[in-house]
Amino acid sequence: MEKEMNYEQIGKKDRKLERIRRAFTYGLLGFWALLVLFPFYWMILTSVKSYSAYNSEYIPKLYTLSPTLQNYRDAFMEVPLGRYLLNTTIFAVCTTAVMLTVAVLAAFAFARLDFPGRNTVFVGFLSLMMIPNELVIITNFVTISNLGMRNSFQGLILPSVMSVFYIYLLKENFEQIPDSLYQAAKVDGTSDLKYLFKVMIPMSRPTLITITILKIIECWNSYVWPRLITDEQAYFLVSNGIQEIRENGFGRENIPAMMAAVVVISVPLIMLFLVFRQKIMDGVSRGGLKG
Repeated sequence: MEKEMNYEQIGKKDRKLERIRRAFTYGLLGFWALLVLFPFYWMILTSVKSYSAYNSEYIPKLYTLSPTLQNYRDAFMEVPLGRYLLNTTIFAVCTTAVMLTVAVLAAFAFARLDFPGRNTVFVGFLSLMMIPNELVIITNFVTISNLGMRNSFQGLILPSVMSVFYIYLLKENFEQIPDSLYQAAKVDGTSDLKYLFKVMIPMSRPTLITITILKIIECWNSYVWPRLITDEQAYFLVSNGIQEIRENGFGRENIPAMMAAVVVISVPLIMLFLVFRQKIMDGVSRGGLKG
């Protein structure tokens, strides 16, 4: 009887410790979430404050009693923000489409085709990941300039259509597909390209969706290369447009309108991630599993 009481007391202590540990963990995660989300809250809050209300606040307030959408109208009327969004959409869609084509074909070659030196070539290919992008920007700039592609979508897109990491991720995913399917397809007389489009791509859809979303986000946030290769406003992307607004537009004096422009630019990526977040996690996890 005493042993049963001791076991029950020990069980109660363990459950109490578990509740305390869980409460501490959730409290810490909640505090960290507040720290991460606060800049977004402040950005949205500032974007709906009027210019006069914002400038009259000697001590910044965490709320506003008179929200306004005038800043969003100013963001589109005073600078060509719509043009920046259109340019970025064209850049992201075209770059992602070409990159997917290159990545799928390269990953298929490394995963399924048998040619001399395949492993050596792939190891050399992976070694390119060790080279920082900043080291090849000058080479790319000289090449694109010599081809007369400055201030053009071709110049923006071409240096961004190849990604070693995405090829590696797709190769690992393709190799999870049983070899027996490929052998059976070859016996039936199926060509490699038909097998790729009819079997491998449908079976690797989660990874392809993940790569597509990550590439779009990468293109949307691209700054250094577009800033270097374009100096005409007609080809500015949203990242360059925000910098132009800050330097030469209303950004330095009209902070609420600047924040409204940042909100407009940020919302598409946030919505894209929220809608496809589970597919992104699934695709990355599938790419890292073997068997």
